[in-house]
Amino acid sequence: MTVRGFFITFEGPEGAGKTTQLKLLEPWLKQHERQCLITREPGGTPLAEIIRKTVKHHNSEEPVFKQTELLLFAASRAQHVNYRIRPALEAGMFVLCDRFTDSTMAYQGYARHGDIEFIRHLNAFCIGECIPDLTVLLDLDPENGRLRTAKRAETQGVHDRLEIENIEFHRRVREGYLELAAQEPQRFAVVPADQSPELIHNMITSIFRDRFKI
Repeated sequence: MTVRGFFITFEGPEGAGKTTQLKLLEPWLKQHERQCLITREPGGTPLAEIIRKTVKHHNSEEPVFKQTELLLFAASRAQHVNYRIRPALEAGMFVLCDRFTDSTMAYQGYARHGDIEFIRHLNAFCIGECIPDLTVLLDLDPENGRLRTAKRAETQGVHDRLEIENIEFHRRVREGYLELAAQEPQRFAVVPADQSPELIHNMITSIFRDRFKI
């Protein structure tokens, strides 16, 4: 299958501003007459959203085992790629995804001390040929990220399971992301996220102009 569209993923630690940048980028692409799909992980389809709710907000006496967490994220991704991402790419669209395989590597791999090579193979099994053309990594120190998530209105009192992990966990997440970016510099664009949303948006659109000739 020839993928005709462009697949761009947005990654980063908690509070880095991925959702804000996606909201700014969508009208910019439409202004430049590019069809786009905004989606997210975990989630993106009805079934994948059910998995998202389960894995991110499970709260009972039975803890979520780390392998269970990994496989639930993988199941959600397989559903998402097959029923949402791949069809949009085949239609020639720009697909912008809030988190993808690198989140699994950073969180379940580096932060949870998972088997990196196994996770890499599991990701490949789930996504097939749907490899991102570009990954925008919004880099932010975890202390700053925690301050931001604490202020977000939608998370007041409802922080998810990953947001409430300790600061060392989130430091490992950031270190994992930066290591992944160093391994694939052609795919990653690292953008400092400790700036104004408008400045970050301008940096991202500059990357898009250069990469996709917009």
